[in-house]
Amino acid sequence: MINQLPPYMRWLIIGFLGLLAVVFLYVVVVINDDNMPTLEQLENPPQELATQVFSADGVLLEHFAITRRTYAPYDSIPQHFIHALVATEDRAFRDHWGVHTMRILKAAVKNVFAMRTREGASTITQQLARNLFFTQEQTLARKIREAWTAIQIERTYTKNEILELYANTVYYGRGAYGIRVAAQVYFNKQPMDLTAAECAYLVGLFKNPYKYASDDEQGVERRNLILGMMHDEDYLDDAAWTRAVAEPLTKPSPREVRRGIAPHFVEMVRRQLSRDGETSDRIKDYDLYRDGLIIHTTINSQIQRYANEAVAEHLAEYQEMFDRTWSWRGRNDLLMSLITKAASRRPEYINASAEERKRIVQRLRQDKDFVDSVRKDATTIQVGLVVLDPHTGAILAMVGGSPRSMRATGSRYSLNHVTQIKRQPGSSFKPFVYASALENGLTAETMIESGPFSYTNPETGEVWAPQGTSKNGGPISLRTALKFSTNSVAARLITEHTSPSKVVNLCQRLGITSSLIPVPALALGAGEVSPLEMTSAYAAFGNQGVSVPSAAITRIEDRMGNILYEARLPKTVSDAIDPHVASTMISLMRGVVDGGTASNIRRFYKHDAAGKTGTTNDFADAWFVGITPQLACGVWVGFDDRRIQFTGDYGQGGRAAAPIWGRLMGKVYADPSNRYRQTTFAVYRDSTDTVSVDQLLNPPSEEISDAPPASGTAPPTEPPTPAKATKRRED
Repeated sequence: MINQLPPYMRWLIIGFLGLLAVVFLYVVVVINDDNMPTLEQLENPPQELATQVFSADGVLLEHFAITRRTYAPYDSIPQHFIHALVATEDRAFRDHWGVHTMRILKAAVKNVFAMRTREGASTITQQLARNLFFTQEQTLARKIREAWTAIQIERTYTKNEILELYANTVYYGRGAYGIRVAAQVYFNKQPMDLTAAECAYLVGLFKNPYKYASDDEQGVERRNLILGMMHDEDYLDDAAWTRAVAEPLTKPSPREVRRGIAPHFVEMVRRQLSRDGETSDRIKDYDLYRDGLIIHTTINSQIQRYANEAVAEHLAEYQEMFDRTWSWRGRNDLLMSLITKAASRRPEYINASAEERKRIVQRLRQDKDFVDSVRKDATTIQVGLVVLDPHTGAILAMVGGSPRSMRATGSRYSLNHVTQIKRQPGSSFKPFVYASALENGLTAETMIESGPFSYTNPETGEVWAPQGTSKNGGPISLRTALKFSTNSVAARLITEHTSPSKVVNLCQRLGITSSLIPVPALALGAGEVSPLEMTSAYAAFGNQGVSVPSAAITRIEDRMGNILYEARLPKTVSDAIDPHVASTMISLMRGVVDGGTASNIRRFYKHDAAGKTGTTNDFADAWFVGITPQLACGVWVGFDDRRIQFTGDYGQGGRAAAPIWGRLMGKVYADPSNRYRQTTFAVYRDSTDTVSVDQLLNPPSEEISDAPPASGTAPPTEPPTPAKATKRRED
């Protein structure tokens, strides 16, 4: 019968019935629904925001998050993004009050007669309401709740605030919520650096994030469609539209974005905030992963990038050299041990019975791919590098692992070779012995016998006879002895001019907290320390003897910018050694770089430097810790398993570690944009501190072996091989 009525009457009746349906649904769905957002929720919409970690110069390093979402205010959102959003999703956005009345009415009528949701007419505000308060279920009841909430949102916020909320809550794919995270994930940029084409691409992801993010051809097609809509709405003129559609889609790899420039440093910060302490106490009422905190750190992003480059450049050459010389022939027991250890970490092994575990190990030993991966992991040269500001203790850069190992998924959680390892420092420990001797009245020119030396333990009667003398024997100055790392001089110093206990005390004053057993063999690096401890202790030499603890976090803010924690660096200072002793040590260690065992540095860095190399048993660990007039940097190079060692002289600290230091400082001091410009020490320079062309490529070294250390020497953490028990190599 309704079909016999004039068309306008039919539409009036349909409209009236639709309006009744909407009113009915409003009464049933909205008024009686306890799940509708309250006024307080509308004014403070629930959002899980990621904590952001920033470098000292404002570069975003990482997020701590369950859901990666951060907040960008309206002024930080590019207008191209706003225009793309409005042109695509809601062209009448500036004119309506939350819903398109006629579009909603038409859609509601069609849905009522279809008895299901067939058509939507969501505005940007309705989509925001859905993102904040509702699920994605396709029901008419949800649409009614969404529309009513959209009206309330329009009453609560301005149009710009709605756009701001929308841009910060929508999902962009790849785990990214909000434009700030999306800009980083897809283009490794800050939002305001996005081009019109990149903004259109991000808006295009809303329709189907997985589809358009994984298929670049479809992603570009969708982007260009949106650019056309922007052109139609006069947001882009002809020239801008032409440039935008022709712009190539350039995205960094997901791995590159996830890892960031300082993954081990970021993980160290996360651990620091997750355990008891002053900084964690200040945020104990906040969720590190949901409350959108802002963590400001000490990292200098440019120095960090230079550190990454220096490590990658050196290890590319050294890894190839090692791979050519290393052979598994004759090392089957070692390989089987490594395979068993790797197998024991697999979930199938952990959940298996004892009998099943044996079968799993046996099977994996026959798995060529698994065995090859174990070999590769074991022979990957690892590195630990840290740069400190000696005056404040600020950690300016940290590389905690080899670039090759960092390619693996979850590598940011891997072993940090700056803070989580302790290794024998070899001859890089000698400056502490020399400093203790200087405190007892010696000078840089004091002459010490450099010939063969032996020491008899008065309690046990055991004899310690470290090898490594000057080539001709006889008295030599402390300056010459340190320059060429003469073991017999260091041994005489610790037994005749100072004592092991005094050396340990000095190390503690310099901030070394690792347990050091006071025995004479300590002079040759028998104890175990971390690279961070060594670098921090050396930093005091460059800070007029003042010891400053290392620091990583400078300020923590809540999501509104309120300061929860702030550190004034340096936090604490202590007068560890006399300034004259410190300056004398700088003068002595400058000779190590200029003509001594670290001369290799001069291939890359020409300004003032002081430091000391170290090489331990059979080339297991290579060290160089050095100082410029403004920076302290320590480098350790070695392997995770101490049974894997360099196979020749190229594993000495002066060759394996010092060049990384030189490359890094060469890059830092060649950059006119940074504030580290001071290039000379205000200390005495000795005329013998010169470098020949030959020393640049072949720094002085001594092929020596030591007898077993005296009783009481700190034992290694792993049982030594017979070679380790009877031999020590020092550079």
